[in-house]
Amino acid sequence: MKSFKDLTFKPHQMGEGIQAHYVFDNDYEISVAAGKFCYSTPKAEVPLGAYTAFEVAIFNSDGDFCTGELCASTDDVVGWCSRTDIDNLMEIAQEQ
Repeated sequence: MKSFKDLTFKPHQMGEGIQAHYVFDNDYEISVAAGKFCYSTPKAEVPLGAYTAFEVAIFNSDGDFCTGELCASTDDVVGWCSRTDIDNLMEIAQEQ
């Protein structure tokens, strides 16, 4: 089972932050981001270890947002997720 520690972060495409994408075996995809323009803590460009919360989006095998369906939210992007929250979301996505 994949978890937060398996994510590879790169500079965010919008700048001033970091982002990781991972596609699971079932073709669900997770996007985890943090930085100045993200729902993260802090809202700044800092090393990965300094972030305590991240924003997350999950896409189904058709490429559509399904974040809200998997975590009982009304939003496509969920903010301020801890590493443990992300582990839980990744587990749910892998079980679809």
